[in-house]
Amino acid sequence: MRLVENVFASNWIAPVGPDVDAFEFEFCEAVGAGHAIALSSGTAALHLALEVLGIGPGDEVICSDFTFAASANAIVYTGATPVFVDCDRATWNIDTALLVQALEDRAKSGKPPKAVIAVHIYGQSADLDPILEICERHGVILIEDAAESLGTTYKSRVTGTIARLGTFSFNGNKIITTSGGGMLVSKDEKLVESARFLATQARDPAPHYQHSRIGYNYRLSNVLAAIGRGQLKVLEQRVAKKRQIFDFYLQTLGGLPGIEFMPEADYGRCNRWLTCLTIDPDLFGADREEVRLALEKENIESRPVWKPMHMQPVFAGAKMFGGSVDERIFERGLCLPSGTALTSSDLERIAEIIMYCRKS
Repeated sequence: MRLVENVFASNWIAPVGPDVDAFEFEFCEAVGAGHAIALSSGTAALHLALEVLGIGPGDEVICSDFTFAASANAIVYTGATPVFVDCDRATWNIDTALLVQALEDRAKSGKPPKAVIAVHIYGQSADLDPILEICERHGVILIEDAAESLGTTYKSRVTGTIARLGTFSFNGNKIITTSGGGMLVSKDEKLVESARFLATQARDPAPHYQHSRIGYNYRLSNVLAAIGRGQLKVLEQRVAKKRQIFDFYLQTLGGLPGIEFMPEADYGRCNRWLTCLTIDPDLFGADREEVRLALEKENIESRPVWKPMHMQPVFAGAKMFGGSVDERIFERGLCLPSGTALTSSDLERIAEIIMYCRKS
């Protein structure tokens, strides 16, 4: 509130402003990024990441299949075509063996992909070292979609800062929020400055408004940046709370037949943005949808996990490698309430309803 009040007192509301500059600097300090640009959304960050790499019509980009639609939509914004790769059972992230298969297949077709978007799903880091090695071997640039994984680490490094480009989201449902917003980061200052140019309508340096390229209105406002600066101060507290919520669910429900929680890889810390589990109806006695509806009946929101991109009507006919693993997770997967405002009594009530589904 203090930071936002200062913005209004200065009358520097939008566009951009000193709090935007400060937010970018403080974000780089917090995550260990080289350079950053604050944007209107994580989707905008993904779009610009592709744009500054020169990706456009006729190009292909490999993308995690088990993800939210924005990861793939940004590819289509550029005129390029997404190629989807299934996840593995161990992390729910892009399967490295299938990634190799996809890159080799597309190379043989004479159409090697220009980039790979690896999504750190539900706050769990993908196994980046082998993915980076695979991409380098094939001359493909890796983009990290860290929209859900702010605060997650991979071998002591923060996700989103390891590949050539990384993107983050500060949407209202994320671990910290600016209500709507995102960040694009890179060690390469030229890429970030190119994104900055495009994000401000690609206005040429001139006293009048002149444009030699098509640009976008993607910059974050000074007010929202002030909110982000305040939120950034409590990031570690939010991660700790999210992990406590997961631990409660695991201890309370993890021993029930047919319940399996999304695993945590041993190479880093998952921020546990959402606590996700799968339900085997034959063992548990109720399926995912019965549990979801039982919670809904008590005015408690839960949701199925992301529907894989290759199953989405808008991407019908897209090239796909694998598909059986994330289809199975989607069939049985449920995201439990995971907001950091949940109290102990809230969590106990949720767990009791889920346990009652089995009894009934």
